Amino acid sequence: MLPSLDELLGTARVVSLPLVTRFRGLESREALLLKGPHGWTEFSPFAEYDDAESAAWLRAAIDFGWHETPALLRTSVPVNATVPAVEPEAVAAVLARFPGCRTAKVKVADPGRTLAEDVARVRAVRAALGPEGRIRVDANGLWNVDEAEHAMHALAGFDLEYVEQPCATVEELAEIRVRTRYMGVPIAADESVRRADDPLAVARANAADILVVKAQPLGGIRAALSITREAGLPVVVSSALDTSIGISMGAHLAAAIPDLSFDCGLGTAALLAADVTNEPLIPVQGRVAVRRVTPDPALLERHAAADDRRDWWLDRLARTHALLAG
Repeated sequence: MLPSLDELLGTARVVSLPLVTRFRGLESREALLLKGPHGWTEFSPFAEYDDAESAAWLRAAIDFGWHETPALLRTSVPVNATVPAVEPEAVAAVLARFPGCRTAKVKVADPGRTLAEDVARVRAVRAALGPEGRIRVDANGLWNVDEAEHAMHALAGFDLEYVEQPCATVEELAEIRVRTRYMGVPIAADESVRRADDPLAVARANAADILVVKAQPLGGIRAALSITREAGLPVVVSSALDTSIGISMGAHLAAAIPDLSFDCGLGTAALLAADVTNEPLIPVQGRVAVRRVTPDPALLERHAAADDRRDWWLDRLARTHALLAG
């Protein structure tokens, strides 16, 4: 069921939320929120994504707001801390925003940063977590195969849980996985799953050990569940720097997956300096609750995007809705 554009516009609210620290080159996060029959939902593809890619995010928003969610198998999910490309001395403060989390995902390969800086950041995380903490690194596909191999050697001493999207393409992932198999460090695929015409291509090519799945870019909870079943690989459910409403969608996905072997990347509301609710979905004792989120009207007003940005999002909503309708 595709609601009409008028129905979507009737409840649409566009917000701009400041971040605690710069992340993905952003200092604030914009999102368009909608209210459906089953509750509030979120449409927040990053600004650089084209309409064709963004349409999957709108399909996910409609799926969550206009359909019942699948049966839930748990009431909370374990989550990891997320460490942006900060200086080592800032690591402790970042981790403090994720109370109880014993896994940290560390951003590496950030443009303008060096491998030496990445190593120093991961070293600081290891020192903060201690030997029992788990560390995964995420390169967002920014290394080539040779750079990825070199970086994995440089980071080998920190006992990595896995390396997420070290290279951009499925072919490169397959090659780096073969090259570094002797190291025993699993390769996880993120962008190669969520930004691909064929999300299962990674599994078919034996290019990864783990799939990182996100509800919004994969077209919603039901679509993501179908992909995980077909892929037959362990999965990590993650977010895209969502508001607590988007995090709620991801948490419902994670709660519906039978075998959830890894901590989820659903603690990122802790990176927001403000949210749309006074009860944000932030980690408590290393876990995030699985529940619907209703925004606070006062916070929607306080963090309303500027008029030009609101109009930009509403135009985007209309264009992507037309794609779904077509």
